[in-house]
Amino acid sequence: MKKVLSALAMLLLVAAAGYSQNDVAVAEQAAEKQSGPVMAFETETVDYGVIEQGSDPYRVFKFTNTGTEPLIITHAKGSCGCTVPTYPKEPIAPGESNEIKVRYDTNRLGKFTKRVTLTTNAGDEKQMLTIQGEVVKKAEEPAGLPTNEGNMFNNN
Repeated sequence: MKKVLSALAMLLLVAAAGYSQNDVAVAEQAAEKQSGPVMAFETETVDYGVIEQGSDPYRVFKFTNTGTEPLIITHAKGSCGCTVPTYPKEPIAPGESNEIKVRYDTNRLGKFTKRVTLTTNAGDEKQMLTIQGEVVKKAEEPAGLPTNEGNMFNNN
């Protein structure tokens, strides 16, 4: 019985040592991942809400480089031609903030969810941003309202 308990205690000791080494390795990997540029967004989804046709098409994604090296955005692409991103071309230094401006064609009626894909030097994975909302038909002018053409107050 003593041998079984001794063997069990030894096994637990070896397992504990193995786990602590894994924790150190994971911590080192996390530290390595934090070095270099890191793009931290205030939000990765912007909701236009319900807007009228022809409304303001622009929305902004604000971000900060929380890493240790300059962040460079090499490319930004919308998921279709109706979504056009504008991004900073110059490097963003560590600790600095900037923004990505996205234009959606608000003349397209209906609900929408579109994505913007960013290619940066902040790792191998591409960053995805999302815009969503609904565009409703613009209210038409009520019939019977006089126009400025041909009325007696028009001095043409």
